[in-house]
Amino acid sequence: MARAKENLRTGLSRKELNKAFEDHLIYTLGRLPEVATPFDYYQAAAYVTRDRMMDRWIHSARTAKHQQARTVCYLSAEFLLGPHLGNNLLNLGILDQVRESAADQNVDFEAILAEEVEPGLGNGGLGRLAACYMDSLATLRIPAIGYGIRYEFGMFEQVIRDGWQVEKSDNWLRNGNPWELQRPKLRFPVRFGGHTESYQDDQGRYRVRWVPEEVVVGVAYDTPILGYGGKHANMLRLWKAEACETFDFQAFNVGDYYQAVEAQMAAENLTKVLYPNDEPEVGKELRLRQQYFFVSCALQDMLRIHTLISGDLTDFHAKFTVQLNDTHPAIAVAELMRLLLDDHGMGWEQAWDITRRTFAYTNHTLLPEALETWPVELFERLLPRLLEIIYEINRRFLDEVRIHFIDDPERVRRLSLIDEDGGRRIRMANLACVGSYAINGVARLHTELLKSTVLKDFHDLWPEKFSNKTNGVSPRRFLALSNPALAGLLDEAVEGDWRYDLDRLRQLEALADDAAFQERWQAAQDAAKAGLARLIARRVGVTVDPASLFDVQVKRIHEYKRQHLNVLHVLTLYHRLKHDPGLDLVPRTFIFGGKAAPGYHMAKLIIKLINAVAEVVNHDPDVAGRLKVVFFPNFNVSSAQHIYPAADLSEQISTAGMEASGTGNMKFMLNGALTIGTLDGANVEIREEAGPDNFFLFGLTVEQLGQLRAAGYRPWECWRDDPELGAVLDLIDSGLFSHGDRELFKPITDSLRHCDPFFLMADYRTYVDTQNEVSHAFGDRRHWRRMSILNTARVGKFSSDRAIREYCEDIWKVSPLEGQR
Repeated sequence: MARAKENLRTGLSRKELNKAFEDHLIYTLGRLPEVATPFDYYQAAAYVTRDRMMDRWIHSARTAKHQQARTVCYLSAEFLLGPHLGNNLLNLGILDQVRESAADQNVDFEAILAEEVEPGLGNGGLGRLAACYMDSLATLRIPAIGYGIRYEFGMFEQVIRDGWQVEKSDNWLRNGNPWELQRPKLRFPVRFGGHTESYQDDQGRYRVRWVPEEVVVGVAYDTPILGYGGKHANMLRLWKAEACETFDFQAFNVGDYYQAVEAQMAAENLTKVLYPNDEPEVGKELRLRQQYFFVSCALQDMLRIHTLISGDLTDFHAKFTVQLNDTHPAIAVAELMRLLLDDHGMGWEQAWDITRRTFAYTNHTLLPEALETWPVELFERLLPRLLEIIYEINRRFLDEVRIHFIDDPERVRRLSLIDEDGGRRIRMANLACVGSYAINGVARLHTELLKSTVLKDFHDLWPEKFSNKTNGVSPRRFLALSNPALAGLLDEAVEGDWRYDLDRLRQLEALADDAAFQERWQAAQDAAKAGLARLIARRVGVTVDPASLFDVQVKRIHEYKRQHLNVLHVLTLYHRLKHDPGLDLVPRTFIFGGKAAPGYHMAKLIIKLINAVAEVVNHDPDVAGRLKVVFFPNFNVSSAQHIYPAADLSEQISTAGMEASGTGNMKFMLNGALTIGTLDGANVEIREEAGPDNFFLFGLTVEQLGQLRAAGYRPWECWRDDPELGAVLDLIDSGLFSHGDRELFKPITDSLRHCDPFFLMADYRTYVDTQNEVSHAFGDRRHWRRMSILNTARVGKFSSDRAIREYCEDIWKVSPLEGQR
């Protein structure tokens, strides 16, 4: 009997999977197979898969406890996981078995996969990086807990109406979530507002008591994260906010029915929506509340776990190392101090020593305006005790700075945790740097620029803290799962498991010139392009030619990412065709995708421009199908799994020095796309790995841009001196793409002519000329395939496994659990 139960929950044969599937369909979901819907089948498949993950999760937790392993805690405001089912089946090694099992029951397996709603737990690269790192931590058998927020609604669902982005609510939890386990007894109080009171404890020591105005409760929801090979599983623990008292009976009894549930509604709003629009003051306050809420819950949870295991918090940092994923969780530095001082009775020096040996900080931006700061007034009102602690950290830190940099008051001012210029604000990046034992950037260029610009003073003070950890992506999700045709070819051509060791793809170099292998490579790419063409027809209503060059730019819409530079190239080709309809032009399909922040008007106007250009170009008979423009709506992980494998050309065209790293560039390279890009972020390293001959480089470098700024950049001169650029901008201003409205796109063209903060005009000519080289190269299909093969062959450095190994060795000082692989 025991063995039968074990097989039902853990067995991997087709027979056992079929039985488990039927069991969950009937006993968990209460559905008869003959009336079950595709969604019922998806849920049953999810529970079957989760059962097998839970077995590995429990085993991993016991092993980590037995080996007294140090645990990595990854604090991130986002975890852009993507759909669970396919990835977990792949990591368990039963994707084919489940596909065959579905066929046994005459069930469309692809329809089952399509039923899963993507978790709305992230926005873009930051959240997807966190998800890739959780995948790699589990794959490498590193004990880890990811901590974040269980957002009820994702950022938003993007709908395109009349060419404009319209935001709809992303209610991803409307049908439940079979992957998570609620922990109703695992709940922690989180305080807001009120005041503090000082007192002396029993030993006569100075203490502070925080008397809050409001207390909400964080309740844990756990999701197992399984590593590739199915040997180890870690945990993603997300927090949902609830009221301390969910129902006010006294208010109800006197007839105030709204007040009876008011506290519950106010508390739950805290975790309602991912990244609220923070332009209004109420949005800023909610965002700070969210950050403090999940950080406080996470740290209270870590202290609980450590107390259960050890009972002695003096070696807390030996049990846990906490990675701050950007500045969103930086408030953890002050919160750990509060917990150790106020709740656990430590003295300042001991608490500060533990805190500084616990945290490590990853910086993700070079834009000074993107380094989070908060008004002191807001902190004082919301988090009075935290503000006191930050003041004390700052006082002691600046004393240290004055000794290190004698007679340098400007340095003291820049390093201070409090920005005194133009209204007092707390600098969260400074707090993270002061409270962390390690600081890293996410690409070699990014790290060097950090050390010489935005964090230069900290590097001068503590150079030993700084290192580079170039980002990476998961080859499991973004090749093995997303591109089955290419993955199958790699299985035949590469000796060993490239899914676990991406460097094995170097073996492809020997096949790059093999004509037969090139044909099979092209067949795999053609399959991916045909699949995307079908999806575009369904989702966008545009017919595209899979034989055309798929030119793709999918990422968050932002002026520094320069989607409008890409549009100018489209219009350059269109302008040439209008003046010479017989022009011999390599057919191209331009595919755009990405969301603009709801309050970012210029980014939303760029989306409108892309769609307006598509409306004209796609229906002009002079173009005759040689150009197609597509804006793919609501770009997310699910659609990315179709788009990355189908790309011929990856557009990584941000202004040099603006993109910290980028990870989309790595996913494209993984699938054999060639890159056109600037020397920005990880592009520098991608070009080095792929080889200069297999990368289309254009644009000014960071140094050249600095010289141009110093000389006084005048973008209107580029417009004046380049007739083709002038003609393209004039075409936009003519009203051709706005039904005669000459004013609609003036904010874009005026900005380019008179301001151009991201040097689009300066890079236009080299970009267009390099695109001519792309067209010429694509015309030589054998040479293009060779370059494509070499890009995939040389992508090994950009595996998230490599990045996590470097974190483990250089920063966290943790080792894989023994005896699991």
